[in-house]
Amino acid sequence: MMTSIVLTVIGQDKPGLVSAISQKITAGGGNWLDSRMASLGGKFAGLLLVSVPQEKAEALISSLQALEQQGLRLVIEHGSTEAAPGGRMLKLALTGHDRPGIVRDISDALARRKVNIEEMETAFFSGSFSGEDMFEMRATLRAPAELTDDALRKTLESLANNLMVDIDLDAAV
Repeated sequence: MMTSIVLTVIGQDKPGLVSAISQKITAGGGNWLDSRMASLGGKFAGLLLVSVPQEKAEALISSLQALEQQGLRLVIEHGSTEAAPGGRMLKLALTGHDRPGIVRDISDALARRKVNIEEMETAFFSGSFSGEDMFEMRATLRAPAELTDDALRKTLESLANNLMVDIDLDAAV
């Protein structure tokens, strides 16, 4: 029987970190499934899902923890085997002038409507013409079946006007 392990890792960014992690996973009988990794502020940050035979899970976890001797910080948890909750998937795109509180306001509005943020990426950049600080958010959402797209769109459009950002909401492909 297979089990899943969710691993988060952070450390000083340098070549070879992904290789070191993947070598431990393969040697421990694990299979690298899903991951999100980035270099942020000079640090390497990663989140990954690994599948491993249940009888090898604890040995793999111990092996991965040895990476802490190389300066990495790890959080390792057993994943859930529960099926994903119901609802429908939506894509959210937001772009506007940067200011504190955008993520807070959007995530609060979504939480009040019982919408789960399944995945989210944000970016800060300079506007190509104006040079002004800009903010971009891309998210995959899981909306409850009873919440219509129109109702959620109205909530987000009202918020977009207050935040002075552009928001698009579409069905996930």
